[in-house]
Amino acid sequence: MLSRSIVRCSWAIPLALLLAAPVVLSQPREAAPADPVTQRLKAIEESLSHLEQKLAKDIDDGMWLRRLDDIAEVDKVRYTGPPARVVENPTAQGAGNPVIVSAYTFLPKKHPAAGKIPLMVLVHGGVHGNFHTADVHIVRELVQQGYAVIAPEYRGSSGYGSDYWHLIDYGGLEIEDVFAGKQWMLENHAVIDPERVGIMGWSHGGLITLMNIFEHPQDFKAAYAGVPVCDLVARMGYKNQGYRDLFSAKHHIGKTAEDNVNEYRRRSPAWNADKLKIPLLVHTTSNDEDVNVLEVEHLIKGFKAAGKPHEYKRYENAPGGHEFNRIDTKLAKESRAEVYKFLAKYLNPPNAK
Repeated sequence: MLSRSIVRCSWAIPLALLLAAPVVLSQPREAAPADPVTQRLKAIEESLSHLEQKLAKDIDDGMWLRRLDDIAEVDKVRYTGPPARVVENPTAQGAGNPVIVSAYTFLPKKHPAAGKIPLMVLVHGGVHGNFHTADVHIVRELVQQGYAVIAPEYRGSSGYGSDYWHLIDYGGLEIEDVFAGKQWMLENHAVIDPERVGIMGWSHGGLITLMNIFEHPQDFKAAYAGVPVCDLVARMGYKNQGYRDLFSAKHHIGKTAEDNVNEYRRRSPAWNADKLKIPLLVHTTSNDEDVNVLEVEHLIKGFKAAGKPHEYKRYENAPGGHEFNRIDTKLAKESRAEVYKFLAKYLNPPNAK
């Protein structure tokens, strides 16, 4: 009952604001850039949006425990990643402090009395996305196989307020936030085998997965990247202006791909394919409505050009498009079974099927 009331209130506040000022909020951004009333309303709208995200995240936290308590010890922890890359006032008190990162952890309640278990680093996707219960079935499948799991809420994730949201560093320090989560698990759970660590993610999470194994190949045994973002240069070309603005904002990269193409290449797996050193499986589908298949094809061509062994499967018009193997269809389950079989060859989970 409490959760439903919170959800209703979180939607009602911004809706009431919109109804109270429909004319002002419906104006294009460039209509009155210097109008203090318009700027104030935008600031209020942003604050309400972050409040709504925070309430949704609080509800999600409870749902994780409720839906996995039968098989996993569920916790939410905090650790530190690198300091922020962009600092408005570098001389301010605490300006260079490490960023505090939250993460969900899941440990199997049942595991072999002797020996250790493998770890899976599970990376969420989305620009300003977060780890939500739509992926509960994937966590359940991993835990049932005997994996410990950590799911970091790297900088820029939603649900943690405006300041954290503005720390976004797509293809940058978010990579190290995720890697620091892997390190935290090894330092705090002696049951985990440091020689059996895998990493996996879809979409933006696939990009972070790829960049982690490129930058830290000695720390991971195997990886899976599903429909991964691979080429930010190409992506800026086929996405709309609103999407491009997320990257060129002053608090983010600060320049467009046109103004600094090398920076966008540095953050793109396709332009770093020669760094692959560990077993990797990549899945994509021809009808992906988010990550155009050309991005993934660029990555695969890079692997081939560099002579890097890898496994790759392109599905044709898979139902579900970008979400094709994360949903609950027969094809999705078969595809995930392919993923788990691949990872099990290198990570040897105790209950591999």
